[in-house]
Amino acid sequence: MDAIPVNVRQEGADLAIDWQDGTTSTYKVYDLRCACPCASCRDEVTGERLLNPANVPKDIAPRRIQSVGNYALKIEWSDGHDTGIYAYDRLWTLGANGAGAANGTSA
Repeated sequence: MDAIPVNVRQEGADLAIDWQDGTTSTYKVYDLRCACPCASCRDEVTGERLLNPANVPKDIAPRRIQSVGNYALKIEWSDGHDTGIYAYDRLWTLGANGAGAANGTSA
């Protein structure tokens, strides 16, 4: 499956992505921020989380969302963090499996 988003929108405390295959994945923005894959939030070798979720404001929100090439989203957060790049295939997998930070639903 080529994970290709056709629309990304914020809905309250959720971020919704409509995928080219007709499904929609909905993610809690707090959970996405806590799941940031960047090197300052996650150990590059072990994958262990370095970010303490208690340090993430419960009312965290994306300030800006932009595409990175044809493979990812970069999210700039209201806490000033802006180095996380969320690969489309990872986001799609989370949404499709209802795992981790995501809950997938059919459109």
